[in-house]
Amino acid sequence: MTLKLLLVDDEPLARSRLRTLLAECRQPAAEVAAEAGNAAQAMDHLRRQPFDAVLLDVHMPGADGLALAQALRGTPHAPAVVFVTAYAEHAVSAFDLDAVDYLTKPVGLDRLQAALARVERALQTRASATPQAQDVLIIQDRGRTERVPLTEVLYFKAELKYVTVRTAARSYILDGSLSDLEDRHGAQFLRVHRNALVARRAVRALEKHDDPEEGEGWSVRLTGIEETIAVSRRQLSAVREALAR
Repeated sequence: MTLKLLLVDDEPLARSRLRTLLAECRQPAAEVAAEAGNAAQAMDHLRRQPFDAVLLDVHMPGADGLALAQALRGTPHAPAVVFVTAYAEHAVSAFDLDAVDYLTKPVGLDRLQAALARVERALQTRASATPQAQDVLIIQDRGRTERVPLTEVLYFKAELKYVTVRTAARSYILDGSLSDLEDRHGAQFLRVHRNALVARRAVRALEKHDDPEEGEGWSVRLTGIEETIAVSRRQLSAVREALAR
C-alpha cells in the first residue's frame, strides 16, 4: 500500500528534507498529499480530506504539535501520528497521546521507513476491527499472526510505543492506540487510567495502597492474575460503579 501523509512543520527546509526521504521509502511507500506550517493549517487539510498519517513537529507557532495530536484523538478515523522533532524530551508526552512513533531530527531513511511500517501495522489493526471481527484481536508477533478472543483479554496497557494485551495465560504486544481500542471496545472495557483499560467482567476489587513516592493511591484487582492496575482519581467513580454492577 502507499500511505497518504500530511507533513506539519513550520520549517520549509525540514518539510523538504522529509519529502526527499519519503520519496525513497518503499515498504511501505508514502505519498505526501499535503503540507502545513502550523496546527491551524493542518486542521484545515484534515477537514478537507483523509490521511493515513500525520508527520508532526512539536514546536510550532500557535498551538504546538502535542496540542494538535490531542485534538486528533477525539476525531473519528483519526490519522496515525508520528512526531518528527529536534526535541527528545517530549517523547513520553507523545506516547501518552497514542503516537505511533517519535523520531528525532535529523531523521535517517531506515528510521523513517521503520516508522512508516509501524503506521501500516497500526492501520491494519484498525481495519481488522470490522463488525464481523470485533470479538477477536489480530496480533502480529515475530512473524506469527494470532487471533486473541476479546473474552480472554483482561487489560490493555499503553507502554511507550506499544499496547500490552494481557490475558490470564500470557502477554502480547499490539501496534495501535489505546484510544482506538476504547472506541471499538468501550462496552467491554473500562478506562481506569490514562494508560490502561480493563475488562469490565474481570474487575474483582478496588484497593487502596500507599506509595512511598506518590502517597495514597488506588488500584484495581482483576480475576485471573495477581498483578494490579493503577486507578487514577478521575476514574475512581467509574470503577466503583462497575463494581456495584
